[in-house]
Amino acid sequence: MPAGTKDDPWMLRTPPGSSQYTMYRDPDAEPPTLICQVGTTKLSYQLRAVEDLHAWLQQQADWVPLGAADENKPAADGTVEAWGRSSDNPVGGWYGLRKGYRGRFGMYLPPLLEELGLAELTHDARNNRMRAR
Repeated sequence: MPAGTKDDPWMLRTPPGSSQYTMYRDPDAEPPTLICQVGTTKLSYQLRAVEDLHAWLQQQADWVPLGAADENKPAADGTVEAWGRSSDNPVGGWYGLRKGYRGRFGMYLPPLLEELGLAELTHDARNNRMRAR
């Protein structure tokens, strides 16, 4: 398994399998950051999102829809995307760090949790879901 570093990133695919991207940890950033590179676009999320999302999924105890949406679009209630920007999550809002690129939490974080063995995902063309392992 890749180390999840800049030199050895995780190679991931979106849940439908339509796009490939990389992710890696930058624990020395402030705050510690998870870098997501999708083509020429760089997104960044708080690194703690991995553990926080896993803990939240364990509390849900069932399949949860991903609900990926861009930052400027509303996220459907009860989805991973909505939780990733909710004032009720452990960081009190967005896990995404780069304004204008804070969305798509429900698209890019779930495959990482699956790679790390923390979650199961469906891989349909649309309306994918996840649950904790």
